[in-house]
Amino acid sequence: MRVLLVGGGGREHALAWKLRQSPGLKLWAAPGNPGIADAATLEAVKADDIGGLCDLATRHDVELTVVGPEAPLCAGIVDALAARGLGAFGPTREAAALEGSKAFAKEFMARHGIPTGSFGAFDSAAAADRFVDASAGPLVVKADGLCAGKGVVVCDDRAEAHAAVRRMLVEREFGAAGARVVLEERLRGREASLMALSDGERVVLLASAEDHKAVHDGDRGPNTGGMGAYSPSPLCTPQVIRFVLDAVMVPTVRGMAREGRPFRGVLYAGLMLTADRGPMVLEFNCRFGDPETQVVMLRFGEDLVPWLSGAAAGRLPAGDPRWDPRVAVSVVLAAPGYPGSYPQGAPITGVEEAAALPDVAVFHAGTRRRGTELVTAGGRVLDVCALGADLGAARARAYEAVARLRFEGMHFRRDIAARGQSLARPSPS
Repeated sequence: MRVLLVGGGGREHALAWKLRQSPGLKLWAAPGNPGIADAATLEAVKADDIGGLCDLATRHDVELTVVGPEAPLCAGIVDALAARGLGAFGPTREAAALEGSKAFAKEFMARHGIPTGSFGAFDSAAAADRFVDASAGPLVVKADGLCAGKGVVVCDDRAEAHAAVRRMLVEREFGAAGARVVLEERLRGREASLMALSDGERVVLLASAEDHKAVHDGDRGPNTGGMGAYSPSPLCTPQVIRFVLDAVMVPTVRGMAREGRPFRGVLYAGLMLTADRGPMVLEFNCRFGDPETQVVMLRFGEDLVPWLSGAAAGRLPAGDPRWDPRVAVSVVLAAPGYPGSYPQGAPITGVEEAAALPDVAVFHAGTRRRGTELVTAGGRVLDVCALGADLGAARARAYEAVARLRFEGMHFRRDIAARGQSLARPSPS
């Protein structure tokens, strides 16, 4: 099969690594990165250049385009490819509204009885302030549109919520993406992630995962795009998984179909596992999570291509995919200053040495070539992943690989997956 992979981060490197294992595959990536170059032919087309990507897919007679980032999905790349008669894995623009508009997602969940926190959506600062004043507890303030992960403010009190409303609706900190805001109750509990493949009718769950958002050990400091992850999550017991499938994933796919927005692709549910109300949906994403994909792909025990092409065509394979019973752990190596501003261009050493360790994969998240030298080119630079018989073994192997890597100012969390070791090992699914 002839496949084009769109994107150039750690998630896309993990997908390229897994896709490359498919026999007879011809793989291109746009724009890719130095790690993806080992698995695919790179093309210098940006992930948001929809016309250029369509031209590229047409030129190479691509049978399936796999879209990694959310922005081109929300901008309608799947629709544009379909208009040319080209297949793509991912939702249409209308279906991608589950991620592209937080207000749409919350209102959709309310219409279809999907468990989520109470909320209000506003384009008026005065109306939003009245909602804040009437709220019984702390709130989370979210810009409605895509903000590259920055449009969410978790508030401890009303003053913080009022300030966040002002930043978004009055000062327009996030531009058009913040012209409407969602205010929702701040749920308490532990967070976990479940992703599912959908062909518009059928839903197949992928392995559970749990990521670490805060930049420092002990979940301290500002939130990031993710400092590491592990799979499976001990939080996702068989009972939790069954509930999420029956009460979240299936109703969402059926509801989207009834509303004329059939969802094909990856449906990602970010969950808060509350003590009193069970699993509640924090957000939906319309694509593979990052860094969850890295650990999930390490455990995916089959050829990935039939699953992605089947979802795109509306015909997922029968049954469920097989999974490696081992545990996967991923540690993110970040540039100094991340998640704030950070320098670029620092030389990176030790990648080949780390990747040579048994059951280790090093995925490039923010790197580039400067001549023959590999240098940093992003906030999250590398994802160091490892498999082990249990969490302790996987963690030890991942950090053994981390110890072989170097770049100036490199920082990382030293407690990735440690919280999972205090919980019972779940069923490997």
